[in-house]
Amino acid sequence: MKERKRPGRREIGKKEAIPGKQGSRRGARSPAGQSPYIYGLHAVEAALQNPARTLHKFLATQNAWNEITARLSAPPRIAPEITSAEEITRLLPPGAVHQGIALHVAPLPEPDLEEACFEANRIVVLDQVTDPHNVGAILRSAAVFGASALVMTDRNSPPLTGVLAKAASGAIEHVKIAKIGNLSRALQSLKNMGFLIVGLDGDAETPLSQIDTARPIALVMGAEGAGLRRLTRETCDLLAKLPASGPMRSLNVSNAAAAALYELARAR
Repeated sequence: MKERKRPGRREIGKKEAIPGKQGSRRGARSPAGQSPYIYGLHAVEAALQNPARTLHKFLATQNAWNEITARLSAPPRIAPEITSAEEITRLLPPGAVHQGIALHVAPLPEPDLEEACFEANRIVVLDQVTDPHNVGAILRSAAVFGASALVMTDRNSPPLTGVLAKAASGAIEHVKIAKIGNLSRALQSLKNMGFLIVGLDGDAETPLSQIDTARPIALVMGAEGAGLRRLTRETCDLLAKLPASGPMRSLNVSNAAAAALYELARAR
């Protein structure tokens, strides 16, 4: 693999609404998934410990502050505003389970495809997986099972705060995320970088356990119901399936990703 000069970064999620900007109502809630806040103990703890994060505002109840300080090895870079759970709820999307803690952050710098996948051994590629709960859970599985990058399209992908960050439980701070314009071209670029492109498909003939795991692998996951799109399937080097011996033949995409990443990690 040739070492190339990496282009500059751009910011993830820069179109997300920021409180206080022109046209926003003070105290108004952001739509689900669009909040610039990261919330929940695990997600906030990871963000506080990530030196690449720019932190704007830290809100916590007294109980949550006591718990987060017990988790951290050093004082956080930003002092909290001790407030009520009701005040935090008012700032977040309806239904947000914040556990009494929220952190207003700037978007992380976004690596390009080559920078995110440089020297990676396992990565995950998402083909129009749009649900933030699923993407967050996939990021968490990637962090657990050693996939160091996630690739998804600019369009049809959720913002990387709010619901997604809560579901990722801190993994968003550890897994590199590259957003690309054209998925088939990105897969071709990954081939040129030495990756074996493996599409997960329940109707495939080859079990995932039988593929060559000595090579770097890009595991491609399709959307709920629709699966991999035709051009995506055609661009993959091969299609593989998880073993299914029960009465049901398919899994939720985030559960399938966890099982597939475990299988690849076990094979190594």
